[in-house]
Amino acid sequence: MLSCGGNPSVIMWTETTVAGLMLGLSRMVGVERFNLALQSGGRDSVDGDWAHIETFASFEEGFASLARIAAAAGWGIWEIVSLDREAEVGRFRCKNGWEASYQRTLSACWGSGMMGGKFAGLCARLFGKNCWAQQVMFQARGDEADEFIVRPSDRTIEGDLERLLAADAATRADLAVALERLRQEVEERRVTEDALRRTEKENAFLIEQQARTIAALSTPIIQIWEGILTLPIVGQVSAARATTIMQALLQEIVQRGAHYAILDLTGVDTLDAETADHLLRIVRAAELLGARAIVSGIRPKVAQTMVELGVDLSGLTTVADLEEGLKGALRSMGVRAPKPSVSSSQR
Repeated sequence: MLSCGGNPSVIMWTETTVAGLMLGLSRMVGVERFNLALQSGGRDSVDGDWAHIETFASFEEGFASLARIAAAAGWGIWEIVSLDREAEVGRFRCKNGWEASYQRTLSACWGSGMMGGKFAGLCARLFGKNCWAQQVMFQARGDEADEFIVRPSDRTIEGDLERLLAADAATRADLAVALERLRQEVEERRVTEDALRRTEKENAFLIEQQARTIAALSTPIIQIWEGILTLPIVGQVSAARATTIMQALLQEIVQRGAHYAILDLTGVDTLDAETADHLLRIVRAAELLGARAIVSGIRPKVAQTMVELGVDLSGLTTVADLEEGLKGALRSMGVRAPKPSVSSSQR
């Protein structure tokens, strides 16, 4: 076990391990929630720091001693720029801290939330009031150091988290509306397609015209979210239909600058080797244009057939249903997408 000052410790490479860890966390919860979590961690980690400071005659002496320990542990060089007890305002600096270091590696500047939370926590003990740290200098974007102004405030980490939860409710509503709109559009296209099939005439011209209309309706490409297209596929996919689908999808990807294309196979009951090959070609063509393809709604019978046929699925991203595909695409784009309140009958 690695011990530092008698405490169990761990050494991690800042520009690789820490950078990768923090990037993953920020993508998972969003930068604003990520920063609040770090501030909370910094604020709640000062018990031992304050106990050390209290062994000295003054806060300044205790802080200077704590800063020497922090520098040795890779937390950067801490400095009290100014401390006005009467006005209850403190100005602190941290130079070459690990937060600024890993953010420079990522070419990002999210702020040093944990460091700000720690300074705010120490000032809360000193002033006996809830404090908030405002970062005014950012070493990650070229300033000499990270600098914070700390003062008593009604603003709290818990309050900001509540505000984000309220925003999440709006996101859930938006997502539910988008999914319902997609369901309605797909249903309308299916009804129209069925009506056209029932009214086909033997007249060759009419049959050909209706066939073109049916082909267009059977490959509806819908932009369900900015940068996200979805293509519900119903029935068999012949070579001719696969060509039509591919051409239409690639055209929409280019025109809309789409980043994701979700191919929903909920309406595909059976699958043969030729159809599977056509679908794989459509996926590869979409990804050549820079759009990540996601396949949703593969039925158990279809999945079993694909395995029996030996179809290579290693390059496919598959999800259970269209909703999961949309949520996964939104998460990858940095949009928080909580589970919408949509009943199973609406999906």
